[in-house]
Amino acid sequence: MNTLCWLSASDLVKQLPSGAVTSLQLVEATLARIAQCEPALNALYLNKADTARLQAAGSDLRRATKRSLSPLDGVTITLKENLYTVGDAAPMGTLASPLKPKTVNSPVADRLREAGLVLVGKTTMPDFGMLSSGQSSFHGVTRNPWQLDRNPGGSSSGAAAACAAGYGSLHVGTDIGGSVRIPASFCGIYALKPSLGRVPINPPYAGRVAGPMTRTVLDAALLMNVIAQPDPDHRDFMNLPSMPIDFVTPLEQFSLKGKRIAVITDMRVGREVQSDVAAVAWECGQLLEQHGARVEPIEPFITRLMLDGISGFFEARSYADIVKMPEATRAKILPFIVQWATHRAKKFSGETVMNFYAQVMAMREATVAATHAFDFVISPVCPIPAFEAEYCCPDNDPERALEHIAFTVPYNMSEQPAASINWTYSTQTRTAGLPIGVQVAGRRFDDLGVLQLSRLIEQIRPAQRPWPARVG
Repeated sequence: MNTLCWLSASDLVKQLPSGAVTSLQLVEATLARIAQCEPALNALYLNKADTARLQAAGSDLRRATKRSLSPLDGVTITLKENLYTVGDAAPMGTLASPLKPKTVNSPVADRLREAGLVLVGKTTMPDFGMLSSGQSSFHGVTRNPWQLDRNPGGSSSGAAAACAAGYGSLHVGTDIGGSVRIPASFCGIYALKPSLGRVPINPPYAGRVAGPMTRTVLDAALLMNVIAQPDPDHRDFMNLPSMPIDFVTPLEQFSLKGKRIAVITDMRVGREVQSDVAAVAWECGQLLEQHGARVEPIEPFITRLMLDGISGFFEARSYADIVKMPEATRAKILPFIVQWATHRAKKFSGETVMNFYAQVMAMREATVAATHAFDFVISPVCPIPAFEAEYCCPDNDPERALEHIAFTVPYNMSEQPAASINWTYSTQTRTAGLPIGVQVAGRRFDDLGVLQLSRLIEQIRPAQRPWPARVG
């Protein structure tokens, strides 16, 4: 195997300027790895081989003439298919969408182009991004490279699978309830859900963010330095005020001394937490205490009503879109999604939906109230490791579709940054060997702090297994 595709971005920013590696060599190695793993993995929606080679050649010329656009100039990257790129259709994971090429880039795509990164592909997602699964009526089944009979999670399913399988070092997904963190936990990678508005995105929506998905924390910080730049076209009306933040230089300038860290291993709502998953979060907290932090448990802070509220709100949102479609179009959507979005929502009244929204706001308030006294909160990401590849959710039951997001969705609603970093691997018989991540949540706007603590965890966690070089 050509191992260039496995190099970290932090290694590449050292080797590309010296000529030890060229961008074109990197692209060819990445494309070869993609060819080796697809279609067994099914992580890519679009293979951008031709344009990637042209972009790489341009980057190599810039480096040769000392005109590089950024430290990441020439490094390969993938984008989730709902992050628009000019000339590419964005089906949103569903056969119900028209395949009309986009005429504008998303803000993320614009920042990557301006920095000289090389787009090698667009990654898969489930219908409308409304599943924590690799199931899609348009893309088919995306699989987990650690075990092909297991799910990569979602909705940034292809991005997580591609990252773990070695399709280059940098990937970008989106998250509205756990959609970069759950796939990161299932696939053993690192993912950051930034504070709402930190990374300009279009279209913006409550809780919706774009974030890096990488194999190292430093790579995520390097990518944040690019995608967190302000959008001159002001397409994100939820964008935070522009301020220069270097996410890389201060990464190692961090001490646990005096830091207050909360640990919660069971939200006591939604799906039951598997024992080894709960143990991992507590083990992480204990080790942080040994390294100088003040660590204490906290009580669950969201309720059954809150989880039902966000579930009902998402159902109502999706139903409003689906009910407008002609019957022939609606028939193309993944049946699970149609059943989930319509089995209750068709009976919702305006009062019901407003009650759901009130519970979403209550979740936001409760999350901030429970966590504001702490610098960070450690928890599981998902109650279980990766579930079956053919399932749309852990129980494959549309009436329990969102029972597994109780740890992740609160931070979307509270707008706080949160990350998933792999800790170890499952010891349970049914899930043996599958990655288990821990979630690191910080105070609102403290994206740098979450990256700093994640970097420390990366250094003190148990030994990690080699990445799944053999897929299929």
